[in-house]
Amino acid sequence: MTGGGIAGGANDREFEAKITPIIIISCAMAATGGLMFGYDVGVSGGVASMPPFLEKFFPKVFRQTAEEGSESNYCKYDNQGLQLFTSSLYLAGLTVTFFASYTTRVLGRRLTMLIAGFFFIAGVSFNAAAQNLLMLIFGRILLGCGIGFANQAVPVFLSEIAPSRIRGALNILFQLDITLGILFANLVNYFTNKFKGGWGWRISLGLGGIPALLLTLGAYLVVDTPNSLIERGHLEKGKAVLRKIRGTDNIEPEFLELVEASRVAKEVKHPFRNLLKRNNRPQLIISTALMIFQQFTGINAIMFYAPVLFNTLGFKNDAALYSAVITGAINVVSTIVSIYSVDKLGRRKLLLEAGIQMLLSQMVIAIILGIKVKDHSEELSKEYAILVVVMVCIFVSAFAWSWGPLAWLIPSEIFPLETRSAGQSVTVCVNFLFTAVIAQAFLSMLCYFKYGIFFFFSGWILFMSVFVLFLVPETKNVPIEEMTERVWKKHWFWKRFVESDYLEAEKVSDGNDLVSQL
Repeated sequence: MTGGGIAGGANDREFEAKITPIIIISCAMAATGGLMFGYDVGVSGGVASMPPFLEKFFPKVFRQTAEEGSESNYCKYDNQGLQLFTSSLYLAGLTVTFFASYTTRVLGRRLTMLIAGFFFIAGVSFNAAAQNLLMLIFGRILLGCGIGFANQAVPVFLSEIAPSRIRGALNILFQLDITLGILFANLVNYFTNKFKGGWGWRISLGLGGIPALLLTLGAYLVVDTPNSLIERGHLEKGKAVLRKIRGTDNIEPEFLELVEASRVAKEVKHPFRNLLKRNNRPQLIISTALMIFQQFTGINAIMFYAPVLFNTLGFKNDAALYSAVITGAINVVSTIVSIYSVDKLGRRKLLLEAGIQMLLSQMVIAIILGIKVKDHSEELSKEYAILVVVMVCIFVSAFAWSWGPLAWLIPSEIFPLETRSAGQSVTVCVNFLFTAVIAQAFLSMLCYFKYGIFFFFSGWILFMSVFVLFLVPETKNVPIEEMTERVWKKHWFWKRFVESDYLEAEKVSDGNDLVSQL
């Protein structure tokens, strides 16, 4: 799952700030980008399981699913074109991410969100009116461009506009909107599947225009962040906006820090090259690994293809969509749990607990399918089908309060100011790349591995939990500017990467001081 944010460096110390109405309204409007993203994740798997949709765009898959016993249960939906319908969006998002990084920095967060909204509206229009596969894929590419711009700008906007004491919770608001979008899509699919005439899938795809319009309207109405305005040289306007969103006249300390942060950031001429320096290696490795691991939990395989997956397991079409609604609701509730617990329990505890929970649930699913579902006509009994749904819900709940939001939150906290923008771009790119890989490969992997696909993901979950245990430090309540001193220099492994660089920098600084005294 894709979502998350980048924490604003100027918000790390406790400056005077009220929770003003403009903060709540701005963040709610901006987070509709997550709603659009989540709706698309949820709707694509649902329409891909609807017979009229398959008959029009993927007739081979339609014939395989319609003819009982003609194809392995695990292989009925194995089709590269069907998988391209899902993955093309993320390949497009991957391509535009670096353009989005440029517009976010040069044109501002607000205008970048507006661009995302227009791409979303265009993509939804093409998909809902699609007459052939080319038109359908083109619409998906436009949606992918929208998601590329939104995922770059929205999290930055949320983190920069929020007071520091609620930054973590508002950061996860984007992820919460993704889960709400998935749930909304699952509910829509459940009802549109009942429409007579075989055009319900058009309604499912077309209703994506609602969050798209909300994001566009929100981007038009909100103000840009003080960080962005100051970064682009609008100091007085930035100061006025800061006073407005903080609800106090005592904004001089925060304003001066924003100005200084902007000055320091502008001195870095090659942020991507700087990202490769030895002292930035811990942040780069951890952020990249978390993005890869997030996809190899198997969550997007379940969320993209939940109805398809449940159909494969022997559920009838309505039952499959209904089960997807249940998992979507669990996803929403569990993300709310994360909002309340992330700053109390800490990041590592949530990730490690969820690793155990996801590992056990996936293994139980694999064992049930291995024993009860063979290659062709066998279906799960009602009792075992319910147990599979329960296990999927247990898995989804664990992901939603851990790897879903935290795989984005942790990278946003650990990059220093001078590499933060570049680090966010790399994080988003890696996420989109591996989301596309899983989307393009899952149905083929399901056909090849059969029930073993869940053992495959279980192995990854075990590996990533070990990675967290030994290599991911706790960042709870640690200000970004103190991350080096309080986290990296004290970590048993990563300290070897940062100490030598900072010692060398201190020697140069001491030498300069001595020269100036002489």
